Amino acid sequence: MANTTVENSTSASTPVAGDGLVIKDLHVSVEGQEILKGLSLSVRQGEVHALMGPNGSGKSTLVNALMGNPSYTITGGTATLNGVDITTLPPDERAKVGLFLGFQYPSAIPGVSVANFIRTALISLITPKARSEADLLDAEGRVKADSPAKPDLAAPTYVGRGGVARSNPAIKEYRKNLLATLSMLKMDSSFATRYVNDGFSGGEKKRLEVLQMAMLKPKIAMLDEPDSGLDIDAVREVAAGVNSLRGPQLGILLVTHYQRILNYIKPDVVHVMIKGRIVQSGGAELAKELEEKGYDWLRTDFMDDAETGDTEVEHGDA
Repeated sequence: MANTTVENSTSASTPVAGDGLVIKDLHVSVEGQEILKGLSLSVRQGEVHALMGPNGSGKSTLVNALMGNPSYTITGGTATLNGVDITTLPPDERAKVGLFLGFQYPSAIPGVSVANFIRTALISLITPKARSEADLLDAEGRVKADSPAKPDLAAPTYVGRGGVARSNPAIKEYRKNLLATLSMLKMDSSFATRYVNDGFSGGEKKRLEVLQMAMLKPKIAMLDEPDSGLDIDAVREVAAGVNSLRGPQLGILLVTHYQRILNYIKPDVVHVMIKGRIVQSGGAELAKELEEKGYDWLRTDFMDDAETGDTEVEHGDA
């Protein structure tokens, strides 16, 4: 079977200006072993793409490499977000141009409340930090103030009391926005005061990832197995949150093993990845076909004898 990708979706909402996330011939290695072997994929704002495949196929490798995880090395190809090359940017700069990753295994941060965590993230998106020693220190070796926002980055403003625009979220307005978002996602307001993922159930952790996505308003959100380890009720709750955020401003790349979450989040395009390549793309019906047949019918159609003997490096759940 030919290695097929769908570059554009005609069934999605009309995207806003920009090409969205465009990946061409991407090669990624982990610990010296190549995992992604020339992957091409495009996700525009307004579209939902599901990325499916068995364990070890490279799905998590893809999203982690795109977000700038240093354990994953891009060795070839390109990845741009609305024309900006993201492959050489540090992770926070990738977030500033509109990329978001919802983790498969979110970390707990005891002592840091959800409200403070998200507010800090919002402020960091507005004010880029100086990075090199030359940027950080003046001629006398003293630490400089933070560098101003780059002119090519859209710096959101927040209207404070009396209609005065501020460069960071005024606490009152921020709290109002956070509580409104919690209500929209049907999450209890107590989430705001809890410590990040500390004592959270699996479903609560994944819903917190959706809350962050809602507050940070990325252009492209990559969700790494948001249904992993969840019971059916939790899957429904997470899916409902994702669906409430769908719209022309947001493109979603949803990574999953199983078709069940796609019963609730209807994708515009489904891609199948096996051994570091996308081997098939199609509409939502492709996910149902995979549920019935599994992945074996796609494996041998494109792999030669040498490839069938390969052993993938499992870095997390790749």
